[in-house]
Amino acid sequence: MSVSLLIIAHAPLGRAVLDVALNTLGQNPIKAEVLDIVRDTEPDISKIQAQRLVEELDEGDGVLVLTDIYGSTPSNIACALLEKENVRIVTGINLPMLFRVMNYAQLDLDGLTEKAVSGGHDGIMLHDPLCPTDQYRHA
Repeated sequence: MSVSLLIIAHAPLGRAVLDVALNTLGQNPIKAEVLDIVRDTEPDISKIQAQRLVEELDEGDGVLVLTDIYGSTPSNIACALLEKENVRIVTGINLPMLFRVMNYAQLDLDGLTEKAVSGGHDGIMLHDPLCPTDQYRHA
């Protein structure tokens, strides 16, 4: 058994970010599903869909849910999943967060949640204007 992943985000972000990660890694080390929320989605129906996905994904070790914007519809739908014991939610999904989750897929739910937060946080960098770009130029 292992932790599974559910991405709930504004369409088409969830599917797109998962596709980029899978294309880059070349494999999927974690059982994952996406629930992309379109503008005129009925939140109550999406909550039911999210609950079904969690039930399908959870193999006993829990489900990590990644959403895009705290307080948004996808985030609020995810919050309805907290009634289940083995669910953790992290907002602010970005590629570094998702890569970190996929690279540490063997961790337990709490450990994977910490990796998601650190990956998202550590993946945000301000580039120095004096960044040496010459190293990437080819002669």
